[in-house]
Amino acid sequence: MSKQDQASHKDPHPRHRMPASISRTSGRPRLLRWGLCALLLAAPASAVMVAPLQAQSRAELDKVLRRKLLANGMEVIVVENHGVPIATLEINVRNGAFTQSPEYAGLAHMYEHMFFKANKDLPDAEAFTERAGELGAVFNGTTQEERVNYFLTLPADSVVGGLKFLASALINPSFREDELAAEKEVVLGEYDRNEAQPGFDFQQKATALLYPGQFSRKNTIGDRKVIANVTPAQMREIQRKYYVPNNSALIVTGDVDPEKIFAMAEQIFGGWPKGADPFVADPIPAIPALESNKAQISVEPINAVAVLIQWQGPSVGKDPGATFAADVFSDVLNTPGSTFQKNLVDTGLWQGVGVNYYTLNHTGPISISGQTTPDKYRAAMAALEREIAKFTDPTYITPREIEAVKAQRAVSSAFGIEKASEIAHTIGFWWSVANLDYFMSYTDQMAQQRITDLMRYTRTYIAGKPRVTNVLLSAEARRAIGLTESELLTPTTRPVVRP
Repeated sequence: MSKQDQASHKDPHPRHRMPASISRTSGRPRLLRWGLCALLLAAPASAVMVAPLQAQSRAELDKVLRRKLLANGMEVIVVENHGVPIATLEINVRNGAFTQSPEYAGLAHMYEHMFFKANKDLPDAEAFTERAGELGAVFNGTTQEERVNYFLTLPADSVVGGLKFLASALINPSFREDELAAEKEVVLGEYDRNEAQPGFDFQQKATALLYPGQFSRKNTIGDRKVIANVTPAQMREIQRKYYVPNNSALIVTGDVDPEKIFAMAEQIFGGWPKGADPFVADPIPAIPALESNKAQISVEPINAVAVLIQWQGPSVGKDPGATFAADVFSDVLNTPGSTFQKNLVDTGLWQGVGVNYYTLNHTGPISISGQTTPDKYRAAMAALEREIAKFTDPTYITPREIEAVKAQRAVSSAFGIEKASEIAHTIGFWWSVANLDYFMSYTDQMAQQRITDLMRYTRTYIAGKPRVTNVLLSAEARRAIGLTESELLTPTTRPVVRP
């Protein structure tokens, strides 16, 4: 992809348990662009199950990962790898949908677009792209629920210029009114294209039901009316509150010398004044607990029946132990040959079904999603309910299955540390959502998970807990099977028989 293409077509980087990431042109999680099938089988309506590059133990990561905290609170993280003469420079900011009140819904993403426009040193977007070309850099960025990131991949001999390039956009954006007006139309175009895709409304409604009264803090794409009326003053308010060094991290990976990076960071970013802690001055409201089961049926012209069942899961800051158990539990159930897959997919009742927990600091979702056919829908749902009822049975998952998925995870991500750009994105996500220590200790914590940990997780967050059941099907299929939302509110392990 050329530098010009990179500037206009940004690609989210999905990872294990990771978020609804939207880019400057995608406007929605990559999931929707994969089509309806991905929506059904990719577990949470916003995540793709790929291991987060944590095969290394804490001791191994300590050998290659260096960090320093600047006096202004900015954290600098360096992973040295001299395999190829390339480096990735990434800025992560704890911003995103979770900071959005309804009147700011979608503006974290709008701000991300404006990062690539005029700043104190570059008069317009064209100058920005031209300077990136001079550096030999490709650049990108994503907005997710609990982080926004911006990154460059460039030759190692351009690192100093690349850091200055990022600093100008980060610290001194211009928010020119003409550029904002033009970019607003780009974002609205993204919104409209994605709104027209199958599953968009279904996904939005599901999220709104799962997070009552706090939809704007999970809605990365935002509200069309809010986007249409965005102002430079709103951009500056986001900058004032969240784009401060003590709410940001610089991550540098690849063919670099950590000590030189620390010195450059001090020189280039050290004079950036520390700001007020944005979450002390304006705390994020707690996500209200679901008080009862909720349900919704969406009708679209599709051939299958899509089902998405969700619970409010753990918050990594409050119950980190449950997040490790959730990963192991999901991995076991998603493994071909597991009891869950044998009883649901191998029987032919479901064309595909998956389980996932998506880690967030503010109540991540637990999801079971799948696809069946109208004629098998009720038998498929009854079979799924029977499996859910077994989630607290300590014999449902065997110790051998647990050890196997832990080994598979390690193998699948064993080479992640060698990919400079991917490790930068992964570290940035975990720094934003949890903290760097969570990332560093992930493999060691996963190795400690036992049946008792998994049972604690299912009893705390799934068994008998309020949930949201979402079904997407055609109008014809709904009439044929007589499906009602009241039926979805009362799960049954026996197929409902309709006269």
